Amino acid sequence: MGVGIQTMWSILLLFSCIFSAASASVSYDHKAIIINGQKRILISGSIHYPRSTPEMWPDLIQKAKDGGLDVIQTYVFWNGHEPSPGNYYFEDRYDLVKFIKLVQQAGLFVNLRIGPYVCAEWNFGGFPVWLKYVPGIAFRTDNEPFKAAMQKFTEKIVSMMKAEKLFQTQGGPIILSQIENEFGPVEWEIGAPGKAYTKWAAQMAVGLDTGVPWIMCKQEDAPDPVIDTCNGFYCENFKPNKDYKPKMWTEVWTGWYTEFGGAVPTRPAEDVAFSVARFIQSGGSFLNYYMYHGGTNFGRTAGGPFMATSYDYDAPLDEYGLPREPKWGHLRDLHKAIKSCESALVSVDPSVTKLGSNQEAHVFKSESDCAAFLANYDAKYSVKVSFGGGQYDLPPWSISILPDCKTEVYNTAKVGSQSSQVQMTPVHSGFPWQSFIEETTSSDETDTTTLDGLYEQINITRDTTDYLWYMTDITIGSDEAFLKNGKSPLLTIFSAGHALNVFINGQLSGTVYGSLENPKLSFSQNVNLRSGINKLALLSISVGLPNVGTHFETWNAGVLGPITLKGLNSGTWDMSGWKWTYKTGLKGEALGLHTVTGSSSVEWVEGPSMAEKQPLTWYKATFNAPPGDAPLSLDMGSMGKGQIWINGQSVGRHWPGYIARGSCGDCSYAGTYDDKKCRTHCGEPSQRWYHIPRSWLTPTGNLLVVFEEWGGDPSRISLVERGTALDAKKL
Repeated sequence: MGVGIQTMWSILLLFSCIFSAASASVSYDHKAIIINGQKRILISGSIHYPRSTPEMWPDLIQKAKDGGLDVIQTYVFWNGHEPSPGNYYFEDRYDLVKFIKLVQQAGLFVNLRIGPYVCAEWNFGGFPVWLKYVPGIAFRTDNEPFKAAMQKFTEKIVSMMKAEKLFQTQGGPIILSQIENEFGPVEWEIGAPGKAYTKWAAQMAVGLDTGVPWIMCKQEDAPDPVIDTCNGFYCENFKPNKDYKPKMWTEVWTGWYTEFGGAVPTRPAEDVAFSVARFIQSGGSFLNYYMYHGGTNFGRTAGGPFMATSYDYDAPLDEYGLPREPKWGHLRDLHKAIKSCESALVSVDPSVTKLGSNQEAHVFKSESDCAAFLANYDAKYSVKVSFGGGQYDLPPWSISILPDCKTEVYNTAKVGSQSSQVQMTPVHSGFPWQSFIEETTSSDETDTTTLDGLYEQINITRDTTDYLWYMTDITIGSDEAFLKNGKSPLLTIFSAGHALNVFINGQLSGTVYGSLENPKLSFSQNVNLRSGINKLALLSISVGLPNVGTHFETWNAGVLGPITLKGLNSGTWDMSGWKWTYKTGLKGEALGLHTVTGSSSVEWVEGPSMAEKQPLTWYKATFNAPPGDAPLSLDMGSMGKGQIWINGQSVGRHWPGYIARGSCGDCSYAGTYDDKKCRTHCGEPSQRWYHIPRSWLTPTGNLLVVFEEWGGDPSRISLVERGTALDAKKL
């Protein structure tokens, strides 16, 4: 009898699940996304799975839920998932299915931005570099080779999601998908081919039959039924292209990215809250914080070029996964206030009433509900307004929320959360360093290629490394006067970027680098030459590939010339068309010096003979993991430029990139936010600290390897614990 009852309940449960999945639906009207027949105000946050570790995911997702989020939004990173054509990778930080299932286990939804172009300050905008070399290809336009590759990858992701039953209509958490990304400005620039591509992309996506709506951000002409959405610091004036589509904001910018050498952008919690409340009071029903957790550009994933390894973004959860106060708590309280108004917000459109010259009331009143938003747009003055028989004090540039049209439960300018101060506590210093000098390469070595003229860097390296050597011989005849007026000849080199070390006869003659605004660079310096053969070696260094711009696949890197030598008897020499020998990468890379096995393949130097402040130097040390579970970071303020590895895992590029004084500005929240002014840390490194995930460490004998391009001081590197302390003065 017991077995029969158990069997019956199993059958009933099975039918219940089948019926539930069959009846599950996601649709929309002009008010909101409708999930299983219920209109929802949805609050989302971006967490990118490759920018953290699988061990961090559950805590990040839970903190997002505790912060009042309904949805986790992420891009899908094509170049991480298909590093070579047809060879797919979905493990470790790229385990997309695991990430989505963890979101589902936490009871949250997913907005999957498949793209597959992502921008995201990610290397090559998320495109695999091999895509650039598909014959006849042109990115993001009405181009058959590109559309074929894009469709194949999009279908791959959609089929994976279907196989794992991850769409909401299958009982999974995915309620929205995105095709393309911020294509509108590109379409406007390229015209008809762009419009044709937009139409094709929308039709292709809808044809995949996911059962959930598709969106296109910054795409005013998004074809039906695709929903066009807004990205920006403010989106209250945005309107979808059809009256029956909901008003959605896919990127509420919580801060901004950091570039090497650039000031660190921030955005006050009060202004983020103000922008969100203003969007909701204007009929918005879906918003997503970009970023909610920014994380880290591990390895060589940072784009730009010149994007920092940190992708902290001044997000509510900082790079290490710790709540950033007061931003996290202030937004949590905002979400609670908005949710208390949900039934009114999704039922009716607001009526707007003037309360003063710069004040308004947005009222959502239905038969059973009433919610009001009282706004003061004056950036300087507080005002007292009368509404519904009551008096309300509104600080400058603020919105008060009244879920019952009477009681103020929240004001965007009144911060109830304590501020937190970052604490970096050293736990290990004085590492037992050993060094190995990366010698200047020679054209006589193996694995070199000699060609006539100068070649573009990525065309040769395929972005398998940051480094490409350009080498040639400068032969000075005995009758050639090469020292005039006490000056050596002037060597001038023009490069498409991004950084360049110039060696003459094995000695460093100079280093130059570009910037995000202008990656191109030039070297012009008198150089010491001798009679006979002089060895010129140029180490061209990339600092991430471009991630945005029209046809950025055509942009170049590396030494493209001209290269001239001026000041000789015979006149100016143009060396651009000479025979040049190329070598991809460094000797240390080929030997795997960043790995445990590779580090034992060369003779390292330690003690008094260790190289100090020398360019092109590898350093290694071992250390034991500190006790506890506090997030860890390396203090690299004493180093120049290069890369870091822990136990063979690439932390990323290091480069203090000192910020020019005068690049920072007042970060007042009262008034329209200006990200150019709201920047900090002038006179300091743009990035000093580098996140070391705890999961990468073993209890003892961890291998730390640093490659230094310029000549830093490793003796001052320290391991620190990242923590926060609440500001007791705040409350």
